[in-house]
Amino acid sequence: MSISKRTVETLLDLVEVKLSYMQVSDREDQRELSQLESCRRELRGLIGAASHEKSRRGSEGIAAH
Repeated sequence: MSISKRTVETLLDLVEVKLSYMQVSDREDQRELSQLESCRRELRGLIGAASHEKSRRGSEGIAAH
């Protein structure tokens, strides 16, 4: 499955908004908070991987010229 960087950034924004408004009052809330934090790490990882791949391609292109 392929997902665009823009979509990942939008999802990350939504997760961060949800995290900023959460108030943990019970175990279910704590589980949701943990899941959202995990999602945020994964989304950031996807953005980082995409940026790394883009910069790698750019440096390969420069070296080839």
